[in-house]
Amino acid sequence: MSGRLRFVLGDQLTRALSSLSDLDPDRDVVLMVEVAEETRYVRHHKQKIAFLLSAMRHFAKDLTAQGIRVDYVTLDDPNNTHSFTGELARAIARHTPDMVVVTEPGEWRVWQMMQDWRTAFALPVEIRDDDRFFCTRDDFARMTAARKTTKMEYFYREMRRRTTILMAGAAPEGGQWNFDRDNRKSLPRGVVPPPRRRFAPDDITRAVMTLVEARFGDHFGDLQPFGWAVTRTDALAALDHFITDCLPGFGDYQDAMKTGEDFLFHGLISPYLNCGLLTAPEVCARAEAAYHAGNAPLNAVEGFVRQILGWREFVRGIYWTEMPGYAQTNHLDAGRDLPAFYWTGQTSMRCMADCIGTTRRNAYAHHIQRLMVTGNYALLTGIAPAQIEEWYLAVYIDAFDWVELPNVHGMVLHADGGRTGSKPYAASGAYIDRMSDYCTGCAYDPKLKIGPKACPFNYLYWNFMIGNEAVLARNPRMAMSYRTLQRMDPARRADILRSAADFLAQQDEGQSAYNGPQQPRLDNGW
Repeated sequence: MSGRLRFVLGDQLTRALSSLSDLDPDRDVVLMVEVAEETRYVRHHKQKIAFLLSAMRHFAKDLTAQGIRVDYVTLDDPNNTHSFTGELARAIARHTPDMVVVTEPGEWRVWQMMQDWRTAFALPVEIRDDDRFFCTRDDFARMTAARKTTKMEYFYREMRRRTTILMAGAAPEGGQWNFDRDNRKSLPRGVVPPPRRRFAPDDITRAVMTLVEARFGDHFGDLQPFGWAVTRTDALAALDHFITDCLPGFGDYQDAMKTGEDFLFHGLISPYLNCGLLTAPEVCARAEAAYHAGNAPLNAVEGFVRQILGWREFVRGIYWTEMPGYAQTNHLDAGRDLPAFYWTGQTSMRCMADCIGTTRRNAYAHHIQRLMVTGNYALLTGIAPAQIEEWYLAVYIDAFDWVELPNVHGMVLHADGGRTGSKPYAASGAYIDRMSDYCTGCAYDPKLKIGPKACPFNYLYWNFMIGNEAVLARNPRMAMSYRTLQRMDPARRADILRSAADFLAQQDEGQSAYNGPQQPRLDNGW
């Protein structure tokens, strides 16, 4: 072979990927590998493994149909070395290429591995930028140096200007940048979310599901029913369905939660974006077109665009500018073990049980369930960052290190001291009661503040505020809560601390389910 070996990872399933952009079908070979190294250390949800393996196999099939030579190593290949480096070495020996071409990965560990390839192999290894994002790693670093990334909102506005998405000349469409205040409604009675389009497994997916059940049957989560798109064609159909049927109601109810409604009006396209079946520019373009055609209101479209052009780009930039030390920060000195019910869902707190239940069923929960229920509980109870971060990485189908780590470490836990969000997103049971129906029929009462029947989120909230007063009291966004705390009767403070201590002692007593991590975080390539 006198061509190039193009190594494509499992979250790079995009035909226009930079490492494939100048591919010569007559001379080049695409390498794709399923390796145990990338599934062994984080016990991923069974649907997540099945989704990625099936999407990879379909992508390889599509490339082959285009006349491209694909060297594909399956997980059950008896000669599989089960590491990226080992499989790349075997492929180099098979094909004797002139050089290796890769696109930069989504994880720091794999980035370091790629640097090692440049000295480990006796041929050039070209690492190209991942141009599927609006903002390159270098550009974000320059913006950080210019203090344009101190807050997501500032970064988001700059990206709106650069891309002209939802802009009317130099001004934002509708006269304001952010319609978040319009997007905080609970779901009224009588509002029924649309039925969601799901995709029946084909022969390839069914074979993968059999493999997953055999090899990962003891992992968290239900494997069936499986309804995720695993091809570019079906991912586009899922996008069409969201834009047409769900986006009009997305804005008003994007923060709402309802028992038995796993998806509401949410996009369900983050898995496709994060593995490459869809791209951020095309998704934003479709949403903007729906607004200009009069098919979706501005508050819905802006809220959706902000999640992609704003948050998604922002957390990726933080990941690459702050790693590798970022994951080791622990601003609030949290260290409690992860409770067993995060895996079992067996808890009397109905909100936690429901959010963990939808996670088990679907490998998915929407952003408010992740931030304000399971995340809020982890924050208030001081769960060790590495433990809850591993949980989020394992259980969600769209979780890759670059997006999961800043969202959980920074947004959920405030472990980065405010690099991602300007304050901890701590809330009492009143927020959950206002935004959901979870409190109806719960064993705990959100109206009670202390005692055995009180909603744990109530006294845990004030216990968190008291315990972190020295660190958080000077934060201007926490000022109102701390003024309330200063006026609180000492006896009431003592009752809060006692209720929280009793509850946490019961949780801690023999209920931890955490046994790792024993190895580095490995999640990028499949």
